[in-house]
Amino acid sequence: MTTLAAPPTGRLQLALNVGDLEAAIAFYTKLFGTEPAKVRDGYASFAIAEPPLKLVLFAGVGEPGTLNHLGVEVADAAQVSAAEQRLAADGLDTTGVAETECCYAAKTETWVTDPDGARWEWYVKSGDVEHTENVVVGDRGATCCG
Repeated sequence: MTTLAAPPTGRLQLALNVGDLEAAIAFYTKLFGTEPAKVRDGYASFAIAEPPLKLVLFAGVGEPGTLNHLGVEVADAAQVSAAEQRLAADGLDTTGVAETECCYAAKTETWVTDPDGARWEWYVKSGDVEHTENVVVGDRGATCCG
């Protein structure tokens, strides 16, 4: 198995399906002591400093109380490309690196799925967009949250 010379700087992402977005926002605001960074229709995200966590909530998607997906948010697109190359070299089936707009963000990302079906996104956010549906900007396909 190959390894990166140094682990990428970033934070883990946990995306959850929730039944009541307002109740979930109230709970996680209290749990982590911080307000959401972004709230949209059926969507909220928290940028939590301690512990370093990106928490994303999706309402009306999947079974409430279940995992939507996991992720690693990094500082730049070079880290996404390096991770994708390492994952592919280790025999994991990735989506390849793609420029996408999804979940109210413009991102460079790659995805893998673990043996039990949990989806992992390795990404860097480059800006905000005003839609949640997935739009692939690059040549390679990608999946999306939600």
